[in-house]
Amino acid sequence: QVQLVESGGGLVQAGGSLRLSCTASGRTFTRYAMGWFRQAPGKEREFVAATNWSGGSTDYSDSVKDRFTISRDNAKNTVYLQMNSLKPEDAAVYFCAAAPRLGRAIVTPDGYDYWGQGTQVTVSS
Repeated sequence: QVQLVESGGGLVQAGGSLRLSCTASGRTFTRYAMGWFRQAPGKEREFVAATNWSGGSTDYSDSVKDRFTISRDNAKNTVYLQMNSLKPEDAAVYFCAAAPRLGRAIVTPDGYDYWGQGTQVTVSS
């Protein structure tokens, strides 16, 4: 069992930056692919960014490519999402997810076994 705890959400003006963190319990973090998803009110959960177990494979949705960066620190059992040039449409609850799989980054929510509780990101225009 893996528990994920997100942090770093908050209110930011359009054009600003935030860094989300997701810390995982357990001693096998290095065997987990990690991902970030988001869900705005009235919308389905959507893929944001993902990294494979080593950080050597990453993927991004087109809407955040070149603005967001996913990274991981396996020594700290933590995955990060650096969000720059934030737009009002980026506002959502952001969820961290984990999958005990090697290989490439996973971009579909069905590919993940564990989810955090989410952290709210609000972007004012």
